[in-house]
Amino acid sequence: MDANFVNFASHLHPIFALKRIKQSMNFKELGLNDQMLEAIAFMGFEKATPVQEKAVPEILAGNDLIACAQTGTGKTAAFVLPVLDNLTKDHKHETSVLIIVPTRELAIQIDQAIQGFTYFTPVESIPVYGGGGGSDWDSEKRALTSGADIIVATPGRLISHLNMGYVKFNAVKHLILDEADRMLDIGFYDDIIKIINYLPKKRQTLMFSATMPPKIRQLASKILTKPKEVSIEISKPAEGVLQAAYLTYDTQKTPLIDSLIKDKPELNSILIFSSTKLKVNDIVRELKKSEKSIHGISSALDQTKREEVLSNFRAKKTRVLVATDVLSRGIDIKDIDLVINYDVPGDAEDYVHRIGRTARASSTGVALTLVNEDDMYKFKGIEDFIENEVMKIPLPPSLGQAPEWNPEQPKFARGSFKSNKRKPTGKKKPFHKKRKYQGKKKEN
Repeated sequence: MDANFVNFASHLHPIFALKRIKQSMNFKELGLNDQMLEAIAFMGFEKATPVQEKAVPEILAGNDLIACAQTGTGKTAAFVLPVLDNLTKDHKHETSVLIIVPTRELAIQIDQAIQGFTYFTPVESIPVYGGGGGSDWDSEKRALTSGADIIVATPGRLISHLNMGYVKFNAVKHLILDEADRMLDIGFYDDIIKIINYLPKKRQTLMFSATMPPKIRQLASKILTKPKEVSIEISKPAEGVLQAAYLTYDTQKTPLIDSLIKDKPELNSILIFSSTKLKVNDIVRELKKSEKSIHGISSALDQTKREEVLSNFRAKKTRVLVATDVLSRGIDIKDIDLVINYDVPGDAEDYVHRIGRTARASSTGVALTLVNEDDMYKFKGIEDFIENEVMKIPLPPSLGQAPEWNPEQPKFARGSFKSNKRKPTGKKKPFHKKRKYQGKKKEN
């Protein structure tokens, strides 16, 4: 753990206890060819993450694979590198790889990663996703007919092209499903099966997922052949994330954030999550009084504007980004110093994905959650889920008295849990013993 991070964490609060992160093996030990090792060195990577260490050799050996690893562990490189290793050894200008993802943001991110790794190679890739103009459709059509080496697509947009009858997938050798659990949550199961029916039966299929519910197992049994399995800390935050929570009343939240980030130049990149897009605008408006370099992003923005906002945040032109869960999965933005949950997410998995935006791969970061009196029971459920009691930090005295930690008083009317759809009987069962936390996702 470097001294700068120690100073940064202690600057937020002295009760942070720091842990060292285990170093993984060097990429040279994974069996990748010299061309890929050169690309990795050019990208600035040295050590493989645990999921890369376990997945890359299996993929190079030609095995089907089902891999489960939490967000921020380097899953993209885990499947991109060995597939590119294969393509660069025997390059043919035809569509050899199909990567299916749940969102356009993830499609863009993976395509950008591929472009970085293939900078000195003839391999070409193109993202295929909805929300663009007619020119995007035309370029996608050309790639799907003439053959870009790698297609990174969202299911709905790809189905639209397939229905036109001109897509050529006869040469696909690798099928990759990324964020498979998210795709099934959204309802893409039938679309995935339809797409797979267009592919050669003889192929390598790789499935990457942050969680492994029964429906993922069922899908895997249908589309994978004798798969190898890799599992890395299922549904747990990355080791490098230092977690803490503030107990606050709603009126204290914005002043608290302001006190945490104001006059702290060492915090170059700050991501604030809100559960609703309406609240994003309120947070931006309040914080803008003292923080000029701040923007909001949610599904309320069109695709062009979202990409512009994201680009500015990546380039550190924007210091603070306020977002809904549209950014909690699959967006790889390096060197985020601080993630703040303005409110407790309705799903424990969303919490893991949100805080996973910091401490990407083997780096470190801090994640803070603001917990009001109504959300304490929900946050206790998250602690049970991640099997870790998150430290509670006292509010600065200038903000006044904070609510007391009392997680045993759920408010049934909030509908945060699926079991709450029934009318309360007056008997409150202990959360960690009687109920399984499932959460209810809110629309972005």
